[in-house]
Amino acid sequence: QVPLVESGGGLVQAGDSLRLSCAASGRTFSNYAIGWFRQAPGKEREFVAAISWSGGVTYYADSVKGRFTISRDNAKTTVYLQMNSLKPEDTAVYCCAAGATASRFQNNYRYWGQGTQVTVSS
Repeated sequence: QVPLVESGGGLVQAGDSLRLSCAASGRTFSNYAIGWFRQAPGKEREFVAAISWSGGVTYYADSVKGRFTISRDNAKTTVYLQMNSLKPEDTAVYCCAAGATASRFQNNYRYWGQGTQVTVSS
């Protein structure tokens, strides 16, 4: 088990920034890749960003490339998602997930957090 807890969501205005955190417990955290996904009301969950266990490989959805940055601190067993230049279409529940390799595909991830709400007003 890799319990994951997201935090850092909130209500912001378009153009603002937020930093989401995905905190994990357990010594095996550094063995896992972490992905961020989001789900807006009435829409399917979609890939946002992913990072390998070492942090050396990252992937981004085209919709967030250049605005979001994923990073990790294995000593703190935490992965971060820095979100800049937020847009109303970024409004969603953001979840992190742990898996064996960094991937855009949800089926790759075994453990999921509960999510944190991000709301961007225009």
